[in-house]
Amino acid sequence: MKVLLDTCVLYPTVMREVLLAVARTGAFQPLWSARILEEWARAARKLGPTGEPQARTEIALVSRDWPRAEVSWPPSLENRLYLPDPADVHVLAAAIAGSADVLLTMNAKDFPKHTLAEEGLSRQTPDELLYHCWLAAPSAVAAAVEQVRQQADLLSGETWDTRKLLKKARLPRLGKALSR
Repeated sequence: MKVLLDTCVLYPTVMREVLLAVARTGAFQPLWSARILEEWARAARKLGPTGEPQARTEIALVSRDWPRAEVSWPPSLENRLYLPDPADVHVLAAAIAGSADVLLTMNAKDFPKHTLAEEGLSRQTPDELLYHCWLAAPSAVAAAVEQVRQQADLLSGETWDTRKLLKKARLPRLGKALSR
């Protein structure tokens, strides 16, 4: 399954790390575009003077680790598409160009399901996708999440409870499933 990751699911660190850790299990193939990655870098400016340089380093690493994830398309593709927010058309174009099955976003209002369905796409949130991945392969997803939790412990200097970490990362359903 191919999944186009919108900027809003790449920019939060823990969410991104969980998504990519689960993708490494073979649960799905992540996709993005150069413009989505650039939006991530620009959004990281909110963190202060080190935000954007840190994001660019992380972008270089994910680009290295996922060399076939970046998609591009001819400008004519965007010209035929319509979304409520014209600034999001490039995300839909990337999903179409990458032959994605799912557009992964937290932005439901700007990606109407009927519009996506016309292009053969469904829309999901990261929590929905990851929960379904957990249902299909619980031990693989649990191991991937545990790696991310351990890294969070190391970077923060504190011990994180998995459920609390996932809730903070806007992945409460997955956190609940893993705590059973």
